[in-house]
Amino acid sequence: MRVTRYEPGTPCWVDMGSPDPAATAEFYRGLFGWDFVDTGPDTGGYQLCTVRGLPVAGIGSQQEPGPPWWTTYVSVADVDGTTEAVLRAGGQVLAEPLDVMEIGTMAVFADPLGATFSAWQPGNMAGAELVNETGALCWNELATRDLARSEAFYHSVFGWAAKTHVYGPTSYTEWHLGGRTIGGMMPMDERWPADRSPHWLVYFAVEGTGAAVRRATEHGGAVTVPDTDTPAGKFAVLTDRHGATFAVITLAGAATNIA
Repeated sequence: MRVTRYEPGTPCWVDMGSPDPAATAEFYRGLFGWDFVDTGPDTGGYQLCTVRGLPVAGIGSQQEPGPPWWTTYVSVADVDGTTEAVLRAGGQVLAEPLDVMEIGTMAVFADPLGATFSAWQPGNMAGAELVNETGALCWNELATRDLARSEAFYHSVFGWAAKTHVYGPTSYTEWHLGGRTIGGMMPMDERWPADRSPHWLVYFAVEGTGAAVRRATEHGGAVTVPDTDTPAGKFAVLTDRHGATFAVITLAGAATNIA
């Protein structure tokens, strides 16, 4: 699905900082068939990951210690206003609003439970130009240790409404905005390692989850959650060769997280 604009409050982009961007690019090229466009020295060699010539994600140099991670960006109309809303709702500002040339303005936040995410006020780039197709972003999911606090925070900042479905001993929450499902949330129960922090997980669409898992391991990745059937499709959680966690899924039907 081609996208030229995102409604404010919709996840619109994902990127990561890697300790070895060239090796990371080769991993994802082998997994998804991505091509790459180097945006030049003004952006520190930030690479646009592309499918059929359309940007779907980004890879830059890691600036912080620790394992790399994929960051979810939410489109906003006013990043300064979003920054104020985050603070009012009990979140933290990790990076103040920053103009990225004429491309847009970004800021980095942590919610009250510690999950990090970014806001993107578009300039001449709205975000990913292809979604919900093979090799492209198709879902963003929050894992949290306190559903109620997370629900209150994201409702306050982005106006998201939470719709929770109970499945026996567990549950899954869908984020809704303007009548659309734009992401998900799941509880971190006793099955999660005690040292695993709340976080956002990004999902990329693939044509076959089992085959994607094999490609990932062949290129130096690892399996965190083996391929599992869900109503949305068969998914697996993986780490790349440097430890960044992400998910792949063979969608059972049309995804609806994009305006």
